[in-house]
Parts: sequence; C-alpha cells; structure tokens
Amino acid sequence: MGVRRVAMVSLHTSPLDQPGTGDAGGMNVYVIELAKRLAALGTEVDIFTRATSSAQEPVVQASDGVLVRHIHAGPFEGLTKAELPGQLCVFAREVLRAEAGHPVGHYDAVHSHYWLSGQVGALARDRWGVPLVHSMHTMAKVKNEALAEGDTPEPAARVIGEQQVVEAADLLVANTDLEAKQLINLYDADPGRVEVVHPGVDLDVFAPRDRAAVRSELGLPVDADVLLFAGRIQALKAPDVLVRAAAELVRRRPELRERLVVPVVGGPSGSGLEHPDALAGLVRELGLDDVVRFVPPVAQSELARWYAAATLVAVPSYNESFGLVAAEAQACGTPVVAAAVGGLTTVVRDGRSGLLVDSHDPVDWAASIDRVLRDAELLDTLREGARKQACVFSWESTAAATRAAYERAAHLMRA
Repeated sequence: MGVRRVAMVSLHTSPLDQPGTGDAGGMNVYVIELAKRLAALGTEVDIFTRATSSAQEPVVQASDGVLVRHIHAGPFEGLTKAELPGQLCVFAREVLRAEAGHPVGHYDAVHSHYWLSGQVGALARDRWGVPLVHSMHTMAKVKNEALAEGDTPEPAARVIGEQQVVEAADLLVANTDLEAKQLINLYDADPGRVEVVHPGVDLDVFAPRDRAAVRSELGLPVDADVLLFAGRIQALKAPDVLVRAAAELVRRRPELRERLVVPVVGGPSGSGLEHPDALAGLVRELGLDDVVRFVPPVAQSELARWYAAATLVAVPSYNESFGLVAAEAQACGTPVVAAAVGGLTTVVRDGRSGLLVDSHDPVDWAASIDRVLRDAELLDTLREGARKQACVFSWESTAAATRAAYERAAHLMRA
C-alpha cells in the first residue's frame, strides 16, 4: 500500500513563515517544498508546528494534500529557540491528541526536522507504532567546531538531545555525504540507518532572467557589480565577511566604488537579534553607506529576481548542512562565491559554477570576488555552469527519494 500519510514535525518554525528572518530559513523552504512534492506523489502530509499567534487558524491547507496544524504550546510570542525545550511535553501531548481523533493507523511514518522536533517524533513513533525518520538540518557539534567570532556555542542540552534523537530514529536523512559522515563520526549513528537525500530547488521559480530588465525593476544600475547576500543576519551566516570584503575591494580599487552595490536581503536572527543594528553599524564604520543596501526578507518569487540581478551571490557561512541559497542562486544562472564548508562543497562546483573560499578572511574573499569581476570569460563560464549544477537538484527527486526512505525505515523499524 506504501506510505499514504506522513506526520511531519517542525516545532520551532512554521513552513508558512517568511524565510530570511527570525528562525525561518532554508529549513522552512525544505519542509513545505518537500511536503508539496510528496503530496503530488500521493503521500498526504500533516505538518505540526508551534502556534506563534492567536490569529493563526488551528489547521491551514497549505496546498492539495498538505495541512499545517498549529499547536498551542507556551506563549505565542517572546519565546526564544533556547526556551522551547520547556514546551516539548505540552507540544507532544497536543500532537498525540490530534492523532487520537483519527482511526488507528492514520499515519504511516513520522518525519521530524531539527532536534527539538525529533524529541517529539520519538514519542509519536512509540505511541503510534510507525517509523521515525529524522532530518537534523544543523548539528550542535558541527556548529561548535566552527563558531563565528562572537557567536554563542550550542548548549550541552542540545548535544544530548541530538544524541537521543539519533539513537531513537529508525532512519536519519542527511543532506549530503559530508553530513552523513558527521552523523556517523560525531554521533555514532549506525551507517546502515543513514540515507543521503539532497534537498532540491524549484527550477520554475528560480530560473535565469534578463539581467538588465530585472536590475531596472529593482532600481539597480544596469552596469553595476552587484554582490548579493541573502539570508538571516546572524554571525553563523557571516554577512560581515562580505561587507568587509567589499571594503577591501574599494580600498584596492577605488574606481569600483562608483559601480559596486552590495544588497543584503534578510533580517536579524539568532545571536543577531541581540545586536540587530550591528551590521548596519559596521557598514557605517567602513564608510560603505553608499554601497550596501539593506532589503527586508522577500517572497521566493522576488528573491529569484534579486538572484538573477546579481553579478554573484556570496555565501560566507561558517556552516551549512546544504546551502539552499547557493543552489537557488545557481538555478538563476548566477555564480556563487561560498565558504568551503559543509554542504556548500557539494552544492557549488569550484571553478565551474562558482568559487569556494577556504577561509573567512575578508582579504581572501576580496581576492576571490575580484577574480570573478576582472575576468569576463571566467564569469561567463561560471554563469553557464551555475544553471547546469542547479539542475542536479530538484524537489521532485528529493520527494521520490524521501518516500523511498520512509518505506525503508518501516523495514528497519526497531521493536
């Protein structure tokens, strides 16, 4: 009969939230896009997430076959991600209660996203007698090994919680081969219970456009060198590295200032919430007010226009389990200059679809960016390679592989 219906758990952030601010980011895109593609294959999906507003409907139909269920657990506003473990019991109770209103066997599998959700998923697994598939998305041990300057280490409670989820899950879905190795080497995951499934890109939304036309629409000079950052403004994502690299570029080549534009599309998140104006302060300190433009988070269709308008997209993160921004940018035919960390080494083909930088030193970043700006032939090569590379990743393939993982998890399910 196969997998008819899946309960997805995304406790700390709703797939309906706008990516690019708060705790909303690539995982939000992942959950909703995967759910929609699973539904298209005939597997209905109920997504359980914590309600953050009294105005939210208890159940929202996100698309055909996909329901988002808002669970009341704790105050609607004011809870940080660090405070959410205190709401796990209430959230889990409400998830179990929601399922109890259906006939036995309503769900065929549980798919949890991030460790907090994994804790709830483990309870649901045991109560419902269905397999638990878990996606980490990020891992405390990996993050703590490569902390950005001034960032806060992940607490021991999260490390312990992640270890518990690894031990409870019937199958772990890793975004890349590297993440699979990290699960095995850092968390002692059973290699036979780790499946690599690459996330995808909506190749209809993220596609090449006429660069001059899009720049005109966005108010960007047609002949500008546009270096784009897209994502949450926090130390982990390192937008400051791009800003400092831009300052270095202007110092080296003063003539660049007249045509250099650095749009930062996104909002404060994580540790960035403690100092929401820190990046703007750095821009003023470096005298780049005429170069850097801050743009609030935008919808996917609008983000695609920013990618298409850019000369290149910078992804200087200290860690990325996959690097959805890099994949989306490449799908728009825009090369990526990215840190050689985590999943970015899988998403970006160095010298073919972009460049990988082995450090977070702004001088090194300025050199790599300048190499692309100076070499028109290299830029054309990277643009052509970017789209080809992105076409490797599609949500349809992700959904098909994930559904197969659910079926495999059912066979692997432990008593």
